[in-house]
Amino acid sequence: MRLSKFFLPVLKETPAEASIVSHQLMLRAGMMRQGAAGIYSWLPLGHRVLQKIAQIVREEQNRAGAVEMLMPTIQSADLWRESGRYDAYGAEMLRISDRQEREMLYGPTNEELITEIFRAGVRSYKDLPKMLYHIQWKFRDEIRPRFGVMRGREFLMKDTYSFDLTPEDARKSYYRMFAAYLRTFARMGLRAVPMRADTGPIGGDLSHEFIVLAETGESEVFCHRKLVDMDIPPADTDFDGDLTDIFEGRTSLYAATDEMHDAAEFAQIPAEEQLSARGIEVGHIFYFGNKYSEPMNCKVMGPDGRESLVEMGSYGVGVSRLVGAIIEAHHDESGCNWPVSVAPFHVGLVNLKAGDAETDRVCADIYSKLEQAGIEVLYDDRDARAGEKFATMDLIGLPYQLVVGPRGLKNGVIEVKNRNTGEKQELALDKAVELVSTAILDALKVA
Repeated sequence: MRLSKFFLPVLKETPAEASIVSHQLMLRAGMMRQGAAGIYSWLPLGHRVLQKIAQIVREEQNRAGAVEMLMPTIQSADLWRESGRYDAYGAEMLRISDRQEREMLYGPTNEELITEIFRAGVRSYKDLPKMLYHIQWKFRDEIRPRFGVMRGREFLMKDTYSFDLTPEDARKSYYRMFAAYLRTFARMGLRAVPMRADTGPIGGDLSHEFIVLAETGESEVFCHRKLVDMDIPPADTDFDGDLTDIFEGRTSLYAATDEMHDAAEFAQIPAEEQLSARGIEVGHIFYFGNKYSEPMNCKVMGPDGRESLVEMGSYGVGVSRLVGAIIEAHHDESGCNWPVSVAPFHVGLVNLKAGDAETDRVCADIYSKLEQAGIEVLYDDRDARAGEKFATMDLIGLPYQLVVGPRGLKNGVIEVKNRNTGEKQELALDKAVELVSTAILDALKVA
């Protein structure tokens, strides 16, 4: 993509309304613009990151055995009355009426609707287990939207719902998704720590939040240090086998946000193993048994010929929130610093003298070779000062920069900059392209 044809309205100054780094950089880097309080338009650069994140989430859900679908944003109030949550949910729910005065709502979550879909389509235990998910825009009317996408009113979310015959099977589904979340966040360059959590308006008695440690996090967290560096269960984990070694260590070690913190229990951890920090919630999973299947009469015929209520769980990932969380974890004083897997483009190609025949020719050659190798390139072909081009590239934080100018070409070299380390080196054209291509393609390989 040529920058002269792209839409990238970067800002030199930090907007006054932005108080945290991710909000500041998303506005300055031209990733989004506010339409109303807590509601944003995703501009081309931000939208590319959002799509990259959604695709990683999708791939790991598919690998975990979940099946994708799509539910509507507008739901009937009758379903929520059936579950008993319509009046209980609170003012965050946006309640509306259509022209026939039928009561509707803009869905903040989808437990009721997916339960109705499941009960209409599955009648036998032979069709279990099932995990269904979608990636959908949702709305919660936050009383004080702030911090950009970290606490907005409209947000993109992945939610999965599991259906099982027994509590034992339901816990296997829970841990299957638990492992999928750890892999998902790791692929985005994040180390997410699972923490015991309050079930809130979703309900149930088993729940974990996945927290990314960051100085600017909105939550205070307390945990055992071992949780930060534990190995991630591989995709081929046998979830029908003994899961004790894989999960019991994680779930038995102390980890809680301030809402669930027990100071006395935390004090039992040796002082050198205690970790108190701030963090950002990026995912939340729940096992809630019959909370929805009982009031909504969602049953299947069991192997004994009797009807049984299905056991359910739900599993959410804040897709749009992850954009902000990744920036909070990966930035410096110059701007964003994207991991390769979610970067809006992999390489920023800088032409220091647009219009010069030789630099134009070399840039066109590099652009073509990288594109053919499957590398996404943002080519700065603008007639602008070198300082402006460098500042823009550092601000938007693409993993690699290739700088082409007449002076370097006279010596047969171009400059390669690693945005993460800041390292610069001058290399021959072919070596530079090979170095960058290999590094990016290696980073994109799925573990």
